[in-house]
Amino acid sequence: MDDALCIFGAAREAGRATALRIGARSWSFAELARLVRERLDAGGLPAPGAGPWPLTATATLETLVTLYALLQRGVPAMLLHPRHTAHEHEQALAAARAAAAPLPADAAVVLWTSGTTGAPRGVVLTRRALLASAAASAANMGWEQDDCWLLAMPLARVGGLSIVTRCLAARRCVALAAAFDPVQLPQWIAEQRITLASLVPTMLAQCLDAHPHWTPPPHLRAIQLGGAPAPARLLQRAAERRLPIVVTYGCTETASQVVTTPYAGRHEAARHAAGRPLPGVELRIAEDGRILVRGPMLMAGYLGEPPLEPGAWFDTGDRGACDAQGCLHVHGRGAELIVTGGENVFPAEVERVLESCPGIEEAGVFGTPDETWGQIVSACIVSRGAPPADDILCAHLARHLASYKRPRRIAFVAALPHSPAGKLDRAALAAASASLRPLPCRT
Repeated sequence: MDDALCIFGAAREAGRATALRIGARSWSFAELARLVRERLDAGGLPAPGAGPWPLTATATLETLVTLYALLQRGVPAMLLHPRHTAHEHEQALAAARAAAAPLPADAAVVLWTSGTTGAPRGVVLTRRALLASAAASAANMGWEQDDCWLLAMPLARVGGLSIVTRCLAARRCVALAAAFDPVQLPQWIAEQRITLASLVPTMLAQCLDAHPHWTPPPHLRAIQLGGAPAPARLLQRAAERRLPIVVTYGCTETASQVVTTPYAGRHEAARHAAGRPLPGVELRIAEDGRILVRGPMLMAGYLGEPPLEPGAWFDTGDRGACDAQGCLHVHGRGAELIVTGGENVFPAEVERVLESCPGIEEAGVFGTPDETWGQIVSACIVSRGAPPADDILCAHLARHLASYKRPRRIAFVAALPHSPAGKLDRAALAAASASLRPLPCRT
């Protein structure tokens, strides 16, 4: 097995180098390797070939040690989002149990994402894909000896996981935050001497709102901004503060970014749209505008489904175009996808949960624009008799959906619009936006 994603190999090569910071405490690669050895010796982890191992990806030292141990042993980790409900975790576990096809020999992780039907699908990323993604990122931004990358994103998302794998492969430091806090972000960057950070646009907007006069210290050399489209106004605000912004475009199936702002253009990111393809990435725009990519960082396939053919193009489902300078302009996400605060929500999943609530006959879910979140989840609902009270509806949603998937605005309507074929006309739902009201759920 290669040493690049092995903590023992990192300890041999850079044992004294700082590998992890959590608050005022730090660990070297050698110290982490000792913790991993203790975790392996304690037992409880499967042998290679046993299938993916479920791991609730909390932002803790224990989670990282277990993840390093699984990577060391060659056992794929199945990362579960800590914000998801027990119902959502059981959906993922059931899908994993039902998967008959074996994983590739070099499978490293399984990350869960929703398909167009809203059903959970496990994206299988191999060590080869993660290392190819890390190499492509390094080809753009390079590494400096004192680099420290802030991890304030969910580890169960590819944006968070890729920070861990990039830094492990490069023998660089990760600064782990228990949870993102826009008020604390400038202090973290200063005290932890953060040189690199990954944020979604909502995070950056909240930080700029909380600190109207903050400008970055000289040691902060790049903020990767991805997970959702970056509004032009946000990029303008960042440029006014001289923030070094590297816009990224990618998805779980591509092991994070495949298109990004050139590092040299980080102080004028808006000029580069979504950026240019990274080294090793091939990008093609289909006749209907769909963005297709291929390269060594692509997933092996979805858990339990036929593997991706070698050399196959992956259809992102997004639409876009490339300009004369080779920069990608993303025109929009897939027709049904809602991106709220960097998290993906598929309406079909939310509709199924709403329609399982007593008193609801039919539901249509769609995204409405929001300056802070990009989009918020909204729903038009047809009741069966008297509509359920808000507290009953909120309790039902809380049992079945993560907070970011729950509708924040709703409207009870007499009927939903349908196409001549009888399918829900989701585009026409926007006409009901004026009648939406907040759903006062506690999150």
